[in-house]
Order: sequence, then structure tokens, then C-alpha cells
Amino acid sequence: MDIFGRIIRLLASIVWGPQTLIMLLGVGLFLTIRLRFVQVRRFRLSLRLLLGSKDFGESQTDRKGDISPFQALMTSLAAVIGNGNIAGVCTAIAMGGPGSVFWMWMGAVVGMATKLVETVLGQKFKKIMPDGMIAGGPMYYIKYGLKLPWLAGIFAFFMGCKPLFSTSSVQSNSIALVLKTELGLAPWISGLGLAILTWLVIIGGIKSIARMAEILSPIMVVLYILGALVTISIFASNIPHAFSLIFVGAFKPSAITGGVAGMTVARAIRYGLSRGAYSNEAGTGTAAVFHASAKTSEPVRQGLLASLDVFVDTLIICTLTALTVLITGVWTQGTSTEMTAAAFNAAMPGFGGYIVAASALLFGYSSLIAVPYYGEISFSYLFGMWIKKPFRWIFCCVIFIGATLEVEEAWSIGDLFNGGMAFTNMFGVLGLSALAVTTIKTYLRGMDKQKRGRF
Repeated sequence: MDIFGRIIRLLASIVWGPQTLIMLLGVGLFLTIRLRFVQVRRFRLSLRLLLGSKDFGESQTDRKGDISPFQALMTSLAAVIGNGNIAGVCTAIAMGGPGSVFWMWMGAVVGMATKLVETVLGQKFKKIMPDGMIAGGPMYYIKYGLKLPWLAGIFAFFMGCKPLFSTSSVQSNSIALVLKTELGLAPWISGLGLAILTWLVIIGGIKSIARMAEILSPIMVVLYILGALVTISIFASNIPHAFSLIFVGAFKPSAITGGVAGMTVARAIRYGLSRGAYSNEAGTGTAAVFHASAKTSEPVRQGLLASLDVFVDTLIICTLTALTVLITGVWTQGTSTEMTAAAFNAAMPGFGGYIVAASALLFGYSSLIAVPYYGEISFSYLFGMWIKKPFRWIFCCVIFIGATLEVEEAWSIGDLFNGGMAFTNMFGVLGLSALAVTTIKTYLRGMDKQKRGRF
């Protein structure tokens, strides 16, 4: 193992130490309790809003933004549903054992409330930039809400670096790995193709990204879910054993035989929460950037929509990945996308791997076209509007390089920046929680009055 890899892994383990894990779970639980489990009680309302009118009867002057509320959700989904849902879940299980899935679930449940609050704050503090586009995110609510510009600058640095040095590498690396496994394609060829295809979309900015995400997100989700359900149905008799591995592994991993040496509760929590946060990004503040660009005058409505991407990303797609690798018994083989490919191939020999390859390509590509937006917003906050186009070019170059990296190094870099984002963002979310909670409760009371008035 080279010195660079050891340093990155050490720093990532420090960043994702007890302090960040406690803060993520603690703030999410605090918000969940203060909002009286709003993500559960108002889940049906979130679904109704998803299926509702695109403009909700608002006039154009009321709807300050660049893309529709639905496009904002699809773009956010495109960013969070990446190879973290395939490779990330597998690396969590490989490094922390099956119990990491339980802690991934816990982080997601409370993370839905966190993402709701992040989005509300992102909408309330969004700004119109000199080029007429909308910008929002934790750096804006930390600066203008908490009045802490220095902390806002630190957050913007982490958020700008994460897509540039992590997501670009992680996604291209995962895609290159599965294409090499299934098709024998050299990683540098995959990297070059991905870099070109990404550039074709992101050069047009958020509107171009949103149009592509609106098409890609539903297709890739349906494709992967169908493949996973087929695999699970074929090995359905092993489902109880899979859940036993998850729950026993969460609290007594030493009782699991045939697992990874050195599995502990601490490792399960660390990898479950960190990989879950990497996948759904609840608590990291990215939702506040994407959903700030939505054309709406109602922050809470957009926040309820935003909470759905945690549900879809982690409680549906990550769970399906975990079940496929556990019920097929391949969870002790490999550390990344090839583990999921082996699970699908066990159910659909000679064909299942191609579904994983296609899903990895779509998941990864959707993330690659979406995440540069919050990177350029962050660096624009730090350095000015001129940075946008150079950032897009550099991002595509890193995609090419990332395809040839060692997979664990790429994930560790991601953990490092994601942890930095989460830790600094939590100060903003917690410090402005009273404002967000009041705004949410006021909106929901108004919705309840409207409902009673119709009867």
C-alpha cells in the first residue's frame, strides 16, 4: 500500500470518527423529534406533491428559479443515485459487515428530516447571481443566516473539492471497473468516453443538466429495481437469513461466521453511516444547492419533495443492492461493483452482469452530469463567476484520470470531503433549525386548514 493511500485512509477515518457520526445521527434525530417525525407522518403529502402540478398555480413572478420543482428533484436524484448505490453498499458490507446496512437505514430515516430542513434553508437564502442564475446552498445560509462568512467559506471549499476530486473519480472508477469485468474494456477507454459524454451536457449549465436528468433518472431507477427484484425473487428463500445477517451484524457482528475478519459494531456504524451519507448526501448540504434552483415560492413544498430522494436512494435502491449480495452469498467476495455483478449473475447467468454494467453506467453518468453544478456554485462563491467554465473542463479531465485509480483510494477521498461538508453544514442546519422548524410547521398548519376547508 503506497504512502498516499495510507494518508488518505487515515484522514478519512479521522473525519468519519465518532464526532461526525454522532453529529449526523444526533442532528437528524433532533430534527425528526422537533418536527414530530414529519418525514413519516407527511410521506403521503410528499408523494402527492411529486405527482402534482408543475407550477402549483403560482405566477411566473412568484417562481424565482432556473428549473422546475420536478427537474430539481430529478437532478438531485441524478446526483445521489450513483455508484454509491452499487459499489458503495458493497464496500460498506465488505469493510463493516452486513450490519452496516442497518446503520445505513438509520441514517436515512433521520436524514430525510435533515434534507427537508437543508432544502427549506436553501430556498429561503438563495440569491440571484450577476449572470441572472440562481445560487443557493449551505454557504449562503451559513453566511447570511448564521452571519459566519468564514465558516461558509470553509464549507464552500469542501463542497467544491468533493465533486472535483472525489465524485468524478469514484463514479468513473466504478464504471470502468464493471466495464472491464463484463466487457474487457480498458479503464482509460472508459474514462475518455465518460469525460467526453459528460462535457457535452455540463457545458450547457443547470438547464441542460436538468433536461438530461429528467430523462435519465426514471429510466435508470426502473432498470435497476427490476433486475434486483428478479434476483431477490429467485433467491427468496434466503431473505430471512439476509435480514438476520443485517440485524445480528449491527449489534453483534462477531456472531457472524464466514464474514470479514475484525468486524465490530464501530466498523458497522462507521461504514454504514459514511457510505449512506455518500450515497444519499443527507446532511452534506448538496440538496440545498439543487433545490434552491427550483422555480417555487414555497420552501417547505420543495423540502418535502427533496426528502423523497433519500427514501428512493437509500431505503429502496441501497436496500435492494444489499439484499442481492447477501441472499446470493457473494458478500464476502470483492469490494465494489463486481460484487453486485456476481449477485445478479448468480440469478441470471450470462445476463445479470450486463444489467449491473448498464446500471453502473447510467448511475455513474447521471452523477457525473449533476454534481459539477454544486461544485461550480461553491467555487463561484469563493472565486467569482469566471470559474464556472474552467471548472467544467477540469472536472472532465479528472473523470479520465479517475477511471485508472485504485477503488479504495477513490472512496477514501470521497469520505474525506464528504465528512468535511457534513461536519461544517451541521453547524448551519442546527443553528438555523428554529427558523426552519417554524417555517415547516406554519406551512403544514396551512395545508391542514385548506384540507378541512374542503369538507
